[in-house]
This record gives sequence, C-alpha cells and structure tokens, in this order.
Amino acid sequence: MNYADNVVRWLRERLDRGPSLAEPRELALALRVLALWRASVIVDAFVAHHGRRVLQGPFVGMAYGAGATEGALAPRLLGTYEAELHPYLVALAAEGLDCVIDVGCAEGYYAVGMALLAPDAEILAFDTEPKARAACAQMAALNGVGDRVTVGETLRPEDFEALAGPRRLVLMDVEGAEDDLLRPDLSPSLAHTHIIVEAHEVYRPGVVARLTERFAPTHHVTQLALGGRTLPLPDWLMASNHLDQLIAVWEWRLGPTPWLVMRPKSLNA
Repeated sequence: MNYADNVVRWLRERLDRGPSLAEPRELALALRVLALWRASVIVDAFVAHHGRRVLQGPFVGMAYGAGATEGALAPRLLGTYEAELHPYLVALAAEGLDCVIDVGCAEGYYAVGMALLAPDAEILAFDTEPKARAACAQMAALNGVGDRVTVGETLRPEDFEALAGPRRLVLMDVEGAEDDLLRPDLSPSLAHTHIIVEAHEVYRPGVVARLTERFAPTHHVTQLALGGRTLPLPDWLMASNHLDQLIAVWEWRLGPTPWLVMRPKSLNA
C-alpha cells in the first residue's frame, strides 16, 4: 500500500469516528494530513522537472539524497526554506568562517550547504538520530565535501568551550533543547561566537526570552519571525493552482518558531 492509499484509508477511518471534524482542532489535523500528502506529490513533480538539486538561494545547485529526515523537502529543493536566514548566512560566509557547528543537522541541509557556501570552513554536524547522521554523511559525499563534514551524535553545553571562537558559527535546530544546550555559564567562550538558533516556543514556552536574556550582555540579538515567501517559483508551479504554490513553500511548522541571530559584541570592540 502506497502513501496515497494510507492517507485515504486514514481519512475514511477518521470520518467514521469522533470527535467531529467540525471541531477546529480536528479539522486542522485533517487538513495537515492532506497537505502533507499533496506536498509529497509536489516533490515528485519538482524532481521530474529539475532532479534532486536546490533550485535557488544560497545553496543553489546542492544535490539532495533520498529526502529530508526532518521537516519539509519541497521548500528545501525550491530554495525558499527559512529564507529569512539567507542574508545572514551569506554575509557570515563572506566575512570568513573557520568552522560551522550544526547542532540538529538532520539530513545535512545546512551542514552541506554551508560547506559549499564557505569552502574554507570545517563543518561539525551533530544529530542524535542515526538515520539523520547517515543521511548527512551521504549528502556530504554526494556534494564532494565529505572530507570537510564530520558527523557526530551528541554535544554537551560544555563542549562548546573547545569549539567556540570569533570566526565560528553555531547553527542550532533541536526542537526545544536549545534551552539546555546554549549555556554561556557553562561555556563562556560562546561570548565570541556567532549563533543562529531556532527557538521552539511551541515546545518550550518562554525560550526566546530566556535565550535573549542570557546572550544580551555579549551579543547583538536579532529576532526573526517567519514571513511570506517572495522568491520566484518555477514556471510549472506558477502555472498550477494557488493552493499548490502555498503548499510548496509550507515548512510544516506546528507553531511559532522564531530565529535568534546573535552576533558577538566583541567583534565591534
């Protein structure tokens, strides 16, 4: 039974039991399941037109493996994924980076992407999921940067003490664990390190305020919220219906996940 058959079966079974889909929360769940199904169809169409390479953005041309181990694949391939971060990543790469520490690397979108964008940087990628680590290593090899991408399992707050530095960037997306890992009291050298972290208010309410308070003494902290997508879509997608265009750039978020871009004040001293 394929994915489409599973969705149809789920929907039929769901209609036969309570609570009613007239309830907003239940309807939202059903719509999400249907949208995920449609998103998979859009990915198939993208691959048929362009193959498995990122179409635009800072990681344009990056080859993809089997898929995303976490989150939406279509916006990654389209190059619209987390577009709010693009100017910051490009600027940091242009300034020069010795090392990028990607915590919660998943299949390697940022680990491999930054290896391509910053060709002189060493990339240290971490993920607790074996499937993600294997996919990241595979994607690094696929893009010819396997010699610069080292994949590991876990990272403790105090481990940043040996990794931090003024020409280093910490990228973090760890589903709420950023509250536990970004601890300047345990790693004071983070004061001199660039940090871009996705703050998962949906899992850890108040985490944005806590991280901002911790790093405000040492960093210029910029908060970014998810915005509209203005990057151009390919002609075949523009010729499709508007709902498909929206689903194509949808990033599957369950709630607010603002980013904190933190630049060390010491660099301005």
